[in-house]
Amino acid sequence: MKLQLINGHFSPQDALDILTKMTHVKVSYHEHQIKTSDTEEDVKSREKRIKELQRNLQEARQAIAQNGQRGVSLQADIILTID
Repeated sequence: MKLQLINGHFSPQDALDILTKMTHVKVSYHEHQIKTSDTEEDVKSREKRIKELQRNLQEARQAIAQNGQRGVSLQADIILTID
């Protein structure tokens, strides 16, 4: 089974909206997993991933802000495959 999550070419603002929402979903997922985690190692790993996601989003925001409407676009084709 294949589930196509995102497919298209997006403007800078739409790209930023999509990246922001995707990042927030991933962060929320990891925060929930931290609350139910049994090991400190898992918590630290998830906290590290949250920081990485937030840093990447900030870098994307800066790149879009610096480039404005010129030269920034998101082309995405994200497919989830379930075997």
